[in-house]
Amino acid sequence: MAEDIRRIVSGKMQDLKDPRIKGGDMLTVVRCEVANDGSFCKVYISSLEGFDRAKEAVKGFESASGYLKREISNVLGLRKAPELKFVADDSAEYSARIFEKLKNIRSEQPEEENSPEEEESDDEA
Repeated sequence: MAEDIRRIVSGKMQDLKDPRIKGGDMLTVVRCEVANDGSFCKVYISSLEGFDRAKEAVKGFESASGYLKREISNVLGLRKAPELKFVADDSAEYSARIFEKLKNIRSEQPEEENSPEEEESDDEA
């Protein structure tokens, strides 16, 4: 159910007209955690533009929670959709920083002429 809710919220993100969510190309629904009884769901929102942008988007999602609950109820055929709690998450920004660091490390390493596999085959010949 958590993955279904994540998919629905992600899909409806483009339909929301709230300016805090619009331009949501950089927004991501990272994950959802649904309570065992299905009455409550935490939705984690992240942005590549930073944690502050994610916190701003959370406010927009909170104002659209009624619409999103109705969509979740309709799509999943639930009589009562779970209460949605939106939480800002910095995992996308964190991942982008790690990617940049790895890219910088890779560009600083000199290109070797022979790979280790080629050196082993040269020794055997």
